[in-house]
Amino acid sequence: MENILDLLNWRYATKRMTDEKVPDEELEIILKAAQLAPSGIGLQPYEIIVICNPEIKKQILPIAMNQSVTTESSHLLVFAVWDEYTTERIDHVFDYLISKRNSESTSYERQRNFAKQFFGNMSLEENFHHASKQANIALGMAITAAASLKIDTTPMEGFDPVALDEFLDLHSKGLRSSMLLSVGYRDSDNDWNLKNEKVRKPMDEFVTYLS
Repeated sequence: MENILDLLNWRYATKRMTDEKVPDEELEIILKAAQLAPSGIGLQPYEIIVICNPEIKKQILPIAMNQSVTTESSHLLVFAVWDEYTTERIDHVFDYLISKRNSESTSYERQRNFAKQFFGNMSLEENFHHASKQANIALGMAITAAASLKIDTTPMEGFDPVALDEFLDLHSKGLRSSMLLSVGYRDSDNDWNLKNEKVRKPMDEFVTYLS
């Protein structure tokens, strides 16, 4: 396996894709990596909607500011987050945790009650922003897993979330879209961004050590 830094240097913000299909088993690895991402209090306040139907992607294209990787991708992933940390949702998470671990530990109840109080004091917009940050951790895990398989990805925040939520009827599930992720293979002949040098902040501007 390649060094993780080599893989992250290999990946880039892919601007054109070939529409070649990503094998189901490799897509499953990407989704599993996202599922295994850490989240605050283990709530995982997000879901991933996987779109492979070309006609649906075409309808999303104008919503996604006509970014070509929307339709050229093998799969388009919609990271959709809870619109609210409800008591019912928090109970569902902890009830499932307790059933899987076959434990009635009092520490779980303390966490459950803390979560209800903590998120209950937030506004709906604060709930959404918190959930979006949690989803972005999973997004990063998915991007890294894809790179390990030499599969390209393009994270996209440039879309109309109100229109996408309406198109996918996310409100009926108590969800709001936070990010899109195109998954596929780079079009090496037509992607202008492929040959550009990867540029990031110098480490001395990026990292501060306190000792």
